[in-house]
Amino acid sequence: MYKNKITQAILLGGLSLALAGCGDKTAEQPVKQTKPAEKPESTEVVYADVQELVRGNGTEVATLDPHKSQGVPESHVIRDLLEGLVNQDADGNTIPGVAESWETTDNKKFVFHLRKDAKWSNGDPVTADDFVYSFQRAVDPMTASPYSWYMEYTKMANAKDIVAGKKDKSELGVKAIDAHTLEVQLETAVPYFVKMMGHTTVKPVHKATIEKFGDQWTKPGNFVGNGAFVVNDWVVNERLELVRNEQYWDNKDTKLTKVTFLPIENQVSEMNRFLSGELDFTNELPVEHFKRLQKEEPDSVSVVGSLCTYYYSFNTKKKPFDDVRVRKAISYAIDRSIVSDVILGQGQKPAYFLTPEITAGFNPELPAYGKMTQDERNAEAKRLLTEAGFGPENPLKFTLLYNTSENHKKIAVAAGSMWKKTLGLEVVLENQEWKTYLDSKDQGQFEVARAGWCGDYNEASAFLTLMVSKNTTGGQHYGSAEYDALIEKALASTSEEERNAIYLEAEKLLAKDMPIAPIYQYVKSRLLSPQVGGFPTGNAEEKIYSKDLYIKAK
Repeated sequence: MYKNKITQAILLGGLSLALAGCGDKTAEQPVKQTKPAEKPESTEVVYADVQELVRGNGTEVATLDPHKSQGVPESHVIRDLLEGLVNQDADGNTIPGVAESWETTDNKKFVFHLRKDAKWSNGDPVTADDFVYSFQRAVDPMTASPYSWYMEYTKMANAKDIVAGKKDKSELGVKAIDAHTLEVQLETAVPYFVKMMGHTTVKPVHKATIEKFGDQWTKPGNFVGNGAFVVNDWVVNERLELVRNEQYWDNKDTKLTKVTFLPIENQVSEMNRFLSGELDFTNELPVEHFKRLQKEEPDSVSVVGSLCTYYYSFNTKKKPFDDVRVRKAISYAIDRSIVSDVILGQGQKPAYFLTPEITAGFNPELPAYGKMTQDERNAEAKRLLTEAGFGPENPLKFTLLYNTSENHKKIAVAAGSMWKKTLGLEVVLENQEWKTYLDSKDQGQFEVARAGWCGDYNEASAFLTLMVSKNTTGGQHYGSAEYDALIEKALASTSEEERNAIYLEAEKLLAKDMPIAPIYQYVKSRLLSPQVGGFPTGNAEEKIYSKDLYIKAK
């Protein structure tokens, strides 16, 4: 019955049945996945003679500078090139990186003890001064880091005033006690601070290299990093090739000799290149081929839980999206079950809040509109839109922006059909390539835009801080003093129980104001060669470190 209802619903607005290729869904209940069932590996691993890995990365990276980066494709590469204080293991646990150990007595002052054998790829030692320089660079207004807000939310002393230009970067609460001891002073207690140190923005950079080459420091031949790999060759829109950093402290345990990232935006093309043996794993897989691939390539289809939410963002600074009734009407009319179960159909879960349920310590209650049937949501959407002054005589028209991706396009087409059928809306779909799309959102040059957010660390604030007024990363333009106050209160709390209670209040406020329309909670599905060993299937943030991967002999 459920299956037939969904299959029938996919026909709305003339939407092609081609999008319903995975409509015969076998799992009727949404899946809360953290780790797929997997075959136990033999303790005796036989390594392939050639240890070279090729992976799809979705799109061309915008930058390899960790203080200029803001996207997932960039983080995938930077994670191999630069190593921060901490890393994660295959299950998402925080483990030592450059820092061998750390301690705190009050969650306000943290002391990190750095490895004495950590080196840059040119042989220079990695020191505490490198982290002081890098953290200061990330908050320096002259750097114009799109993630400077992240540094503020670490609560490092004076970060907020430095980003605002009120204090000099030298006043940041970080200092080198000696070459291998780093002290970080926070303004308030942040019990999850060490987790935050695994983020791209707090990776170190090599001062002398940046001073010598400026913005050209990431080019092959110029690049100096402290990660397990270095940049070897970069052909824009074709490939980005990394090779082993022989100076890396754990080089002896790194198996791969080369990692190549391919910027393939079309999922079908990526699938075909995997099936022809050109790729070891893909960034995604085309949803319309998912069921077929499960049958024909069962050993290569990987589906794992993901700390990410897919949503549509409203530009609340533009009419008529400054009217909450309009925002709610558009949100309510999206049949999330169609998107998650039919168009995608890989275990994704309909979303009615920003923070995914897989997030540690987060146990939300569905908001009122999430408890309605879709028919009830549609009726309420019509009422709200009429009340806002729109109808057959005055139809609402708007543009929906999304970045280049066949999967994004399919969802946008489906949403447009739902809005047309249910509310009579006229929607123009606008596709932009990644860099242009990011710029359009950051500058507020959109009406409604596709968006997705993946947690920078496994705690609800990794999502909820995205929506504060001054944070326009990802193109958010909410602007609620009430919401800002809630988040400030949560981050100031020393009680995990109190913080989680406030996070739930913040989610309730988002449901009330609807600055975004959550659509689904991600799973990550891709094609993964059985020959790839060490893949982190239990890591909800999908932090893949190539240094932990290897190629098994066939």
